[in-house]
Amino acid sequence: MMRSFRRLCVYCGSNRGGSPEFTEAAITLGKTLAARGIGVVYGGGHVGLMGVLADAALAAGGEVIGVIPAALEAKELGHSRLTELHVVASMHERKQMMADLSDGFIAMPGGIGTLEELFETFTWLQLGFHHKPVALLNVGGFYDALVGFVRQLTRDGFLKPEHEACLLVEREANALLEKMGAFEPPQLGKWMERMKAEER
Repeated sequence: MMRSFRRLCVYCGSNRGGSPEFTEAAITLGKTLAARGIGVVYGGGHVGLMGVLADAALAAGGEVIGVIPAALEAKELGHSRLTELHVVASMHERKQMMADLSDGFIAMPGGIGTLEELFETFTWLQLGFHHKPVALLNVGGFYDALVGFVRQLTRDGFLKPEHEACLLVEREANALLEKMGAFEPPQLGKWMERMKAEER
């Protein structure tokens, strides 16, 4: 059974990065989500890929909800034309609200902050704190090395293959959304307890 999404959280850079392909992908994703009637939840900024994504979705008639810490809003980084802009006290509150508002998560190209958000959300999925799809929009192979490293985690015994498979990867927006719609979380039961038993 295919999932339906009311809103998806998109993590992406506060810079545009070094390739015009990243900007084009942000525009395409924003338009694609709007065309499918899926709202965007993101970090609330008007700069970088964040701003490109928001502008594209808004221009296509989509809903865009931003969540930004007060310290960044005070530096005039907040987007002024969003459907909603939530100003929160901390980065922790920002990430929690973004997760609560969303039915799934997409990481576009970005920096350390994007990676931190991605892996926190991926960890929550692994631990069973949520059952929402977590996905990489692997524009131009941007995440190839990261995908390879996640495979190494599995090879070296730090990640179960079932959890590795939970990180969905595609290079094109529509293909990624189809894969997210078909996502089923693994039914591993109390996997941490089983791991402890195996170690005894």
